[in-house]
Amino acid sequence: MGSGIQKEEGAMICVICKTGETQPGTATVTLERDGTTVVIKGVPARVCKNCGEEYVEENVTAQLLSTAEDAVRAGVQVDVRTYAAA
Repeated sequence: MGSGIQKEEGAMICVICKTGETQPGTATVTLERDGTTVVIKGVPARVCKNCGEEYVEENVTAQLLSTAEDAVRAGVQVDVRTYAAA
């Protein structure tokens, strides 16, 4: 969800700590809205080697938001799931 200084294909300097480079990894994303909490584990992300800040690609973010919106419409209070690519 962030952008930074590009170093090599996919790698960037972390915009939070300004010293670490990102590397491929996974994140746990928690989204809350209107009394609904959705936790999605194993989300592909770029993770800073120095501070652990996580950056999720725009297309993945759109999928996560769609999943959360579906949960809100269904009246779910808490949902914990593992990421599945569309």
